[in-house]
Formats: sequence, structure tokens, C-alpha cells
Amino acid sequence: MTLVNVEISDGVAVVTLNRADKMNALSRALQTELAAAIEAVSGDPEVRVVILTGAGERAFSAGLDLKEVGEFGLSQGEARTAPTDPVRALGDCPKPVIGAINGVAVTGGFELALACDILIASTNARFADTHVRVGVIPGWGLSQRLSRLIGVSRAKELSFSGNYLDAATALAWGLVNRVVEPQALMPAARQLAADIASCDPDMVRRYKALIDDGFGLPFGEAMSLERARSRAGNTGVTAESVASRRATIQARGRGQID
Repeated sequence: MTLVNVEISDGVAVVTLNRADKMNALSRALQTELAAAIEAVSGDPEVRVVILTGAGERAFSAGLDLKEVGEFGLSQGEARTAPTDPVRALGDCPKPVIGAINGVAVTGGFELALACDILIASTNARFADTHVRVGVIPGWGLSQRLSRLIGVSRAKELSFSGNYLDAATALAWGLVNRVVEPQALMPAARQLAADIASCDPDMVRRYKALIDDGFGLPFGEAMSLERARSRAGNTGVTAESVASRRATIQARGRGQID
């Protein structure tokens, strides 16, 4: 059985964790397949946007396969940051990644979700950080990304308790972009992906890099980075090129307002 399914259509790659019977738990084999899949779509010129989701209705991912960890132990050190690391592969992906969170996203699954650029959640989605209950220190970014998204105090509440966060609260706290009914999840993700795919892919790639690179800097340095890239990137923008796109932008705006 293929542990990760990839479907590509109209510039959008849908990457699906395919262990529904195990709540898409992240076995070593699944981690390796997922990292390879993300690296493949990252390098595919036909792909402009990626959607990451889980098979079934119960789970996006229940996290590391604890049965497997109990048998073989937990990889540490170099193995944790190897090229088969799916969270690193997501972080290195130059294309926008939309996480379609169909069910629970727990610990390692939560870290996968946090590595996405945009999150759309089903009303069935729930998030939990159970590192303290399992006795494992996070190594895929949860301790740093979560606090930057929802604030330090809220992140500590979740991480110190191991409690679940429901979809509505995740939306209120700014963890997810929107919440939709389960049957509307993939259509919503596909529509957003289509909107992004309709834009110049090189421009989207450069804009994603600017946001991500700047976010890791102090504000003043990030502003300097933007000015430098603006000067370098806008030298080729002509009045004619802007004018040629103006009508399309206006028509799109009128359509969205209507």
C-alpha cells in the first residue's frame, strides 16, 4: 500500500497521508515517503500549489507511530534532521502549501500542520501537543512555531497540559485561516489553491520567500530585506506591464465584490 498519495491537476498537487486505519500515524516509512513526495512536487515545474491532507475522516495525523517508537526507540541527533524529515521538506518547499486539516492533528501531526503556509480546518479538526505526556522533546518546530502563531501564553497552555484545541477556538486564536464543514474542506482548499495557481508562479515563489525570510529576522532587518528585494525585483517592472494587468485585476475585484 502506498503510504502517501499524490494527485496533480491544473497546477495543484494534493498530497494525502494514506494510513487512515492508523489515523495517519507517522511511521518511519510514511515519514520517508512524505518527505520524498514533498521534495518531488517542490521540484515539479507543473506544480504551483500543494495541498496536504489526511485520508479518512478521523485524523489529519495522530503523530508519530508510538507502537513503532515503543519497539525501535526514537531517532535522535542526525537522524532527526535527515533528508527524510517531512517537516523540513515542507519548510524547504518553495511553493505555497495549504494544510487541509480533516481531523485530529496531534504532536507530530500538529508539527506537520504548523509547517504549512495556510491552514483550512474541518469542524472535526482538533489540535494537541502531547509531547509532555509522551515524554519527548519536540524536534520539528512545535515549541517555536506555535508560540509565534498564537502567543506564548496560549502555546504554553496547550503544550504543558496536552489538552485538545477545537477548530472554533483554533480559528479564534489565529491558528487556522478558516473553518468549514467536513464536506466543504477539500473544495475550499482546492478553490484557494486554484486562486493562487492563477498568479505568476515565480512571483508567488519570491513573495513566499520574502515573507518567510523576513519573519525570521528582527523587524528592522526584515524591513531592510524587503527594501533590498523590492529594489532588485522591481527594476524590470514597466508601466506597460502594469497597465496590461490592470484591467484583469479590476475585473477580478468586481467579480469578488459581486
